[in-house]
Amino acid sequence: MKKVVILLLVLTLMTGCGKKNAKNIINDFSNKVNNTKSYSLKGNMEIYADEETFTYSIEADYMKENFYKVTMLNQTNNHEQVLLRNNDAVYVITPSLNKSFKFQSEWPDNSSQSYLLKAISTDLKNDQNTTIEQVNDDYVIKSNVNYPNNPELKYQKVTIDKEGNLKKNEVYDEKDALKMKVTFTSIDYNASLSEDDFKLEEYIKEEKDDSENENCTESTCKEQKAKCEGDACEQETGLLENIMYPLYIPSNTYLSTSDKVNTDNGNRVILTFGGEKNFVLVEEKASVADEFEIIPVYGDPLIVNDTYGALGANSLTWTKDNISYYLAGNDLTTNELISIGKSIRGEDITVGKEK
Repeated sequence: MKKVVILLLVLTLMTGCGKKNAKNIINDFSNKVNNTKSYSLKGNMEIYADEETFTYSIEADYMKENFYKVTMLNQTNNHEQVLLRNNDAVYVITPSLNKSFKFQSEWPDNSSQSYLLKAISTDLKNDQNTTIEQVNDDYVIKSNVNYPNNPELKYQKVTIDKEGNLKKNEVYDEKDALKMKVTFTSIDYNASLSEDDFKLEEYIKEEKDDSENENCTESTCKEQKAKCEGDACEQETGLLENIMYPLYIPSNTYLSTSDKVNTDNGNRVILTFGGEKNFVLVEEKASVADEFEIIPVYGDPLIVNDTYGALGANSLTWTKDNISYYLAGNDLTTNELISIGKSIRGEDITVGKEK
């Protein structure tokens, strides 16, 4: 009888030791993340907005303490942006415009981040009610997320294989609709990185020698002349061809005025909305700065559809399809501000005016 009891006990212990549970997997993954001094990862990110899907190639570097560099390349229009955090500040850099927003921000620690290992690990550890599902040789762990500036995002499903490798992270809203998916293609937990890899100077273009523009060789002059017809020469102007209106406007709010103002580089459109929620929307062609331009912002980086912008206390600034947008309104809540900004997707539509 004693032999039977001992045998059953041994079998029970063996079964228990071989069985994976959410706590074991989370601890193993968190230990791997916490023990690394630096990592580099690559992957693809998809963001789902209504019937649109925005797809990015993504690369992220991390080094203790709190050095981050995230390069995001829009696979549709090749628009590249870099999120950089070093000892000085947090930056959102747009190399094609030679510009950067500068934040004194707690990013990325003040929000969930679907593509950063520490943020994913923190969400898994903080949720005491995680669930786990085994799918073939993978484990899918469900946990809550924390996106203060995007409260519709409620939970994530993190896929980790039996070897403890992170494969995928999917983020869902309260209606169980998939809103974001990151697929990890490679993760190096022992990346060779130094502080030099996180310097802003790497993205500052040298100012061109003006003499290059003043003189031209015979061949280049012929090329320039070939682009001209009569006295008019083909060159990119700063004139807006269309006005972009928001598809979402708060209740009892209307477009009151629409003005065009001439500028040194073209023109600027100013849309003023009145009613219960007064706000203003400014649009103009994005211009490439001659010298690297740093724009201070008191706020946080924020994804606006397919680009990163700057969210301030009562304002939102971003660039999309070569148009710069500035949205501001003291009457708007943060959620309303973001909803208006995300509803501007390039459609040229007619909106209601006060009668």
